[in-house]
Amino acid sequence: MEIQRLLMILGSVALIISVFDSHPTFGSSNMRGPFGFVNGGDNGLTNAAAPSEMCATCVTIRGYKCQEYEVTTDDGYILGVQRIPEGRVGGGGQNRHRQPVLLQHGVLVDGVTWLMNSAEQSLPMILADSGFDVWIANTRGTRYSLRHLNLDPKDPDYWNWSWDDLVVHDLPTVVNLVYKQTGQKIHFVGHSLGTLIALASLSEGRQTDKIKSAALLSPIAYLSHMTTALGVITARSFIGEISTMFGLAEFNPSSEPVSNFVKALCTQPGINCFDFLTAVTGKNCCLNASTIDFFLKNEPQPTSTKNFVHLGQTVRDGMIRKFDYGTNKNLAHYGEAKPPEYNLGNIPRDLPLFISYGGQDALSDSKDVETLLDHLKFHDVGKLHVQYVKEFAHADFIIGTTAKDIVFNKIVTFFKNQQ
Repeated sequence: MEIQRLLMILGSVALIISVFDSHPTFGSSNMRGPFGFVNGGDNGLTNAAAPSEMCATCVTIRGYKCQEYEVTTDDGYILGVQRIPEGRVGGGGQNRHRQPVLLQHGVLVDGVTWLMNSAEQSLPMILADSGFDVWIANTRGTRYSLRHLNLDPKDPDYWNWSWDDLVVHDLPTVVNLVYKQTGQKIHFVGHSLGTLIALASLSEGRQTDKIKSAALLSPIAYLSHMTTALGVITARSFIGEISTMFGLAEFNPSSEPVSNFVKALCTQPGINCFDFLTAVTGKNCCLNASTIDFFLKNEPQPTSTKNFVHLGQTVRDGMIRKFDYGTNKNLAHYGEAKPPEYNLGNIPRDLPLFISYGGQDALSDSKDVETLLDHLKFHDVGKLHVQYVKEFAHADFIIGTTAKDIVFNKIVTFFKNQQ
């Protein structure tokens, strides 16, 4: 039984990591790691990017102004934030009091994920050209937010965090930065894990005095019906055992130690090693080859193994709770045997929300979104806007070629209606 259990553990991790190995667009460049991604440094460790790199490579090259900020959380993580203060000449006017919009990415990616399409198809540029002041967040542990005041990313303690910490530390830090710089309440856009962070934060009354409205794309509050490879990992909840057995505090799909360990398991029955995006996100309808290639050159980004453990607990429990340390540690940490629940019914009912989800999404399954909507059923009339896109999967909402016409333009209208 223990051997069977171990094989299930290894197979679960292989399911998300090994799908990269055989994708036809990976190519054979010597710069690429074992699963087709560009190597990030010694032993696969992601190197901290130069502060101006994202602006230079993704924004100013397209004719937009871009500013780089660094802000430190109260637990010592130094986060990189990019700002597109206005549109290109002739786009959106020159209003000095543009409403700020903060974009928060999901797990295993960073802020670049918003900028992978052309300027005409990328949400940050569309918002800037529509008269908004756009800010892009980067979660701790990703290349633009890799530094810490005291810890090195090679130190396991650096990775001792879950999405609870993004709720308590990262999101408030970035929101406060934008609020102080602009003096205005903020429109928020989250995708995937970015939506969970926002929902949990708002349910505890955090940032409600600074958030003007929120657009949630592919929300993953409840996760019981995920069918993606990532969902299989979290549902089996074996990541924690692997971190204990092999010291994997950092979950980096591009790292050589991790990829070498699971590469041979790609042939295990039921594991699809061919199409990464479909295996992880569902059958996306509207991605082009150049965007996929750009994605493979820039992602995935690392996260903490503890973060995956927490997501796994969410799948297993069918509830949105703080991290479960076990009864004894919970008593010490929370003063109760079970971790406290995030009650989404506590989200202010007058806060304007726009929720968009897809019928093909393997991460944000329609049934789980319906559960979320049920928790928001007492939201004020006219304050909750819901869009269902039958043909969209998880990645279509960010890098789909039709996202502008189907989703992004509606976000712009939604935000403008809140002015």
